Amino acid sequence: MNLLVAALGILFSVMVLGIALYLLTARRYQSSDSVAHSYDEWTEDGILEFYWGEHIHLGHYGSPPQHKDFLKAKEDFVHEMVRWGGLDQRPPGTTVLDVGCGIGGSSRILARNYGFAVTGITISPQQVKRAQELTPEGLTVQFQVDDAMALSFPDASFDVVWSIEAGPHMPDKAVFARELMRVLKPGGVLVVADWNQRDDRQKPLNFWEKPVMRQLLDQWSHPAFASIEGFAECLEATGFVEGNVITTDWTDPTLPSWLDTIWQGIIRPQGWMKYGVSGFIKSVREVPTILLMRLAFGSGLCRFGMFRAIRTTVLPSAKLIATARNQEHQVL
Repeated sequence: MNLLVAALGILFSVMVLGIALYLLTARRYQSSDSVAHSYDEWTEDGILEFYWGEHIHLGHYGSPPQHKDFLKAKEDFVHEMVRWGGLDQRPPGTTVLDVGCGIGGSSRILARNYGFAVTGITISPQQVKRAQELTPEGLTVQFQVDDAMALSFPDASFDVVWSIEAGPHMPDKAVFARELMRVLKPGGVLVVADWNQRDDRQKPLNFWEKPVMRQLLDQWSHPAFASIEGFAECLEATGFVEGNVITTDWTDPTLPSWLDTIWQGIIRPQGWMKYGVSGFIKSVREVPTILLMRLAFGSGLCRFGMFRAIRTTVLPSAKLIATARNQEHQVL
């Protein structure tokens, strides 16, 4: 009995220590530098690439979801996003800005499979370096460090602006939306895939959702999640959007990614041997956040939002004036 009590005491102490370390080592957002630092670390140690491959984003498992290879689901996500955004109707040579390109997995598919001329940007110098290493010669892709909150490109530079799961790292969603639309050519298309929070204007977060959301922000250097409705409003408020922003919810086809991520660590233990004890600890450290993500997306606290918008051919100022005149006419 004494041995059992001692064992339970040790187990409890280990659990308390583990929770304390998890909370104390959170990667809280402080500035764009904290985001860059986090991705530099993940890229340099190689563990994330080992398990997630070239695509640091969720996979698409179909509707309804079906069992699928983890890495294949990520590639399928890119092709599904191309089709959903209507980009498969765009000709070779179409210029694309990939905002938050990671180590370039999506950029390479867009160039290789669709013939697009792609510029990938990320805040992380190490991601740019690794993306360049993984990109074969002759592919129409280039990578550079840039800040999505203040893009270095002139107005109307690209036919397509593309972004996957970058929005949660942006502190001001309105500024992010304006920058995405600003660099689009008139008639160009914006296609965004993002993690989103439920619209708390319609249904406020309850007692357990608030601490869960806090950890989802703090652990992976996120200042805030927008809601699908809220970010669509930010895009439309730029004055650059022709008509309405089209949105849809891809939570169901992407949901299996979270538990599949943990499963990769079980069926591919060679990663533990390759990266040693420190690599094992780093991998295990992410499990609670992944489980919280699965809880959030499975319960409706979070949603996987898709956004499509066309850049208007009317200057924003002229469009706003026309809208004001129409409103005045309706009043009269």
